[in-house]
Amino acid sequence: MLNNNSFKIFVDFDGTISTIDIGEAMFQYFGDKEKNIKFVNDWIEENVNSSRLWKLLCSTVTNFNENKFEEFLSKISIDPTFSSFVQFCKLNGFELCVLSDGFDYYIHKILQREKLTDIEVYSNKLIIDKNKNIIPEFPYTDEECSRCANCKRNHILNLSSEEDFTIYIGEGFSDTCPAQHCDFIFAKDSLLKYCEINRITYFPYSDFNDIIKKIDELNNKKRLHKRHQAELKRREVFIQG
Repeated sequence: MLNNNSFKIFVDFDGTISTIDIGEAMFQYFGDKEKNIKFVNDWIEENVNSSRLWKLLCSTVTNFNENKFEEFLSKISIDPTFSSFVQFCKLNGFELCVLSDGFDYYIHKILQREKLTDIEVYSNKLIIDKNKNIIPEFPYTDEECSRCANCKRNHILNLSSEEDFTIYIGEGFSDTCPAQHCDFIFAKDSLLKYCEINRITYFPYSDFNDIIKKIDELNNKKRLHKRHQAELKRREVFIQG
């Protein structure tokens, strides 16, 4: 396979790699459903930021049972084509990184189960204290960003250079900000609708096989161009400092 271009590939986890949004499902299963619906609606209406939302959701979970959570996770699958995509990236020397506004606690368990532990992951953290409470921590938050507790945009800017072509793969609300800073966007569901409404160029996809075909096509082009609006977005962030 040819490897003409330097691609940095960033992929969302919940609902993109995993077949459902695990973060949302776990609080529906282990927490207070009625309270959680209200908390999420407040977040959608921008009455609370993401960090506050996660803290509120975690506060509804008492006496957290790790064994029950393992059983809960065992019923959740990942996109069956993701492993092939990981292999495709390795064969071509493309750097692949998971960016998630979810939690390391379940992401690492899922990736370990699927024997995909060598993928770099940036996410929020979840701690279980001695009283069986779950405590969220946010090592990658950005005070200026209320959309994500884990600022995906910052990871993209910090992990790529001007020579790289950046690729973002996602499907949800937390993907709309980081996707705007990437040269190529693979979108479905909410992210796809956002791109259409805002006239942002994207590639639709159903699974990672679709993405493999398109990236292979891009990689074999003699000349690629960075997305102009993404360049402007990146420049704007650097100017602001």
